[in-house]
Amino acid sequence: MRWDELRDPDGSDPAATPALFGTSAVTRTFDTPEFRGMTFHEVRARSLVNRVPGASRMPFEWTVNPYRGCSHACVYCFARKTHSYLDLDTGAGFDSQIVVKVNAPELLRKELSSPRWRGQHIAMGTNVDCYQRAEGRYRLMPGILTALRDHANPFSILTKGTLILRDLDLLRSAAAVTDIGISVSVGFTDEDLWRTVEPGTPAPQRRLDVVRRLTEHGIPCGVLMAPVIPFLGDSPAQLRTTVRAIAAAGATSVTPLALHLRPGAREWYFRWLHRHHPRLVRHYEALYADGAYAPRWYQRRITRQVHELAAEYGVGPSAPGAARRIEHPRPQAGPDGDAPEPEETRCTQLTLL
Repeated sequence: MRWDELRDPDGSDPAATPALFGTSAVTRTFDTPEFRGMTFHEVRARSLVNRVPGASRMPFEWTVNPYRGCSHACVYCFARKTHSYLDLDTGAGFDSQIVVKVNAPELLRKELSSPRWRGQHIAMGTNVDCYQRAEGRYRLMPGILTALRDHANPFSILTKGTLILRDLDLLRSAAAVTDIGISVSVGFTDEDLWRTVEPGTPAPQRRLDVVRRLTEHGIPCGVLMAPVIPFLGDSPAQLRTTVRAIAAAGATSVTPLALHLRPGAREWYFRWLHRHHPRLVRHYEALYADGAYAPRWYQRRITRQVHELAAEYGVGPSAPGAARRIEHPRPQAGPDGDAPEPEETRCTQLTLL
């Protein structure tokens, strides 16, 4: 694998390009029911706060990703390509070979304490889900949230995981000292579609229960209605059903996003499509003929329909970047004065909300 390129060769050359990971990595495979078939590669990261490239359209500038790979196994996940940087499989391997940055909490605390760090907003869950099943074993997020709270550093979380409720008290204490934004991803409520396209995630209704619980405890929670899946989850009736359920859960906002298929995800999704919905393959080839994104006319149609339904049900669409306000001008270096690692930069280029 390409792991050697991502580690410090001998630690003796301070001028050498910093590596993503330290010199040791431990691989563990578990046979317990909740982790059967999964392999965890435990690494010590060399940096954790990653800067989003300047050309990105994202409404945030800095991210933290304690994991690589995701057991949620969403067939459309845009982050699949990042596994190829480590010579890991972007299909089933992405779902089962999880890289765990075991030193993430202590490293984040160190980076937030750097005099170069100016308290910018940090987004989490924008590459892979920080509340995927691995978090139940490794418990990295309590330490991460504690560090952010102790530094009063604003942050946001996007998740499909119900495990976020475990950290409810930490979220409440963080909200008392800084700006936080929580969003749950629910693109549709069709359970038959969910079972095949998002097989490792909690059911859509369980995710909406998370929205309900958070708002009941005074933590406003929006819903990223993503992805809206063409021909399978985008009919007027389906959109209405989903928005109605989102409103009933007490979401503060709903933001639709049509399915996009970047390299890595595109191949895996089309394989799934051939197996489950072969009659739709030619329709997808036509819709995505020009690249990773659906045509603008399609995106605008979905956005208009969802916003009209949201207004009908009393849920306001979120303003761009509302939960991810940038409080400071963009600096030119990372928290320790070094540019982000090439592989991490490539990861964050794949993030999209």
